[in-house]
Amino acid sequence: MELLMFKPLSLIWTVPFWIQKVTRNVLKELLEKYGKVIDREKEDKKLGMPQLEGAIAVIKDYDLPLSPQQFIDEISPIYRERWPKAKPLPGANRPMKHPQKHGVPFALASNSKRANVDFKISYHQAILSKGWKEQFLVILGGDQVKSRKPSPHLFLEAAKRMGVDAAYCLVIEDSLVGVRTANAAGMKVVAVPSQSEADYASFADSVLHSLLEFQPELWDLPPFKDWVDTALPIEPIYASCLFSNGFLSEAEVEQMRPWIIDVNNNHIADQHMQLSLVGFIRGFNHKETLMDLEVVIEEEKAIASASLDLPMFLHHI
Repeated sequence: MELLMFKPLSLIWTVPFWIQKVTRNVLKELLEKYGKVIDREKEDKKLGMPQLEGAIAVIKDYDLPLSPQQFIDEISPIYRERWPKAKPLPGANRPMKHPQKHGVPFALASNSKRANVDFKISYHQAILSKGWKEQFLVILGGDQVKSRKPSPHLFLEAAKRMGVDAAYCLVIEDSLVGVRTANAAGMKVVAVPSQSEADYASFADSVLHSLLEFQPELWDLPPFKDWVDTALPIEPIYASCLFSNGFLSEAEVEQMRPWIIDVNNNHIADQHMQLSLVGFIRGFNHKETLMDLEVVIEEEKAIASASLDLPMFLHHI
């Protein structure tokens, strides 16, 4: 859970968006051990629950032959083994970099124990050598406050430690429990749900499909400056390949059509290379025809070339 502070709003990010898929797979594997099949809809509704409450709910839902503490003792070591392998969801790194750059106080507040929060974020880099942990003015775990979510104490304490009134906080959440907690704390809330958006619409001020849709300027924050024309570059994908006769081959990435940006490549022949793929998102014009393809390709090559000048790619060149 994270909290950004700015005028006239501050932002609370309440869930580890990078860890979600990993944790679900861990539960799926544990349930299979006991001959059970995970119910994704039920698990979505458990997002944001305190650890003990969540353990009790899982045991009840799947009729597991475990006590809550036995369940926690069995699953916790698997989580800790998988957390370092978890990757941020698309768009998670953008708000990581943004607040500190613009002098915006930023806090992380999670229902998890503080030790687990520190462990989860210690493996993720946000700005070159600077990790996620260094981005936050305040980091707060659920064991550091009187009551966890759905009590508003966690959010209110995070705002207090940053010296910002709750009315000037914006929460970014993916759990319905967290969305309601933000409401109870008197804060604005943007939901990025993993389940049906229907449950969130009546509680959240805004509902997004992805963190890539988050627009700080709508909340009186400085806008992101990482757009190239009408395209949004995303973090690079890495692959090994063979460059030969002007073409890339043997690339270890499926469903990809590589293009050579640098036309001055005559001096390169039959060389194995490490390739950084510049990806970007932009609107697609369905009226485009095959005759327009060459123009589109040139536009996309120009966008990709310009993207290489952005800070996120400079240290890869």
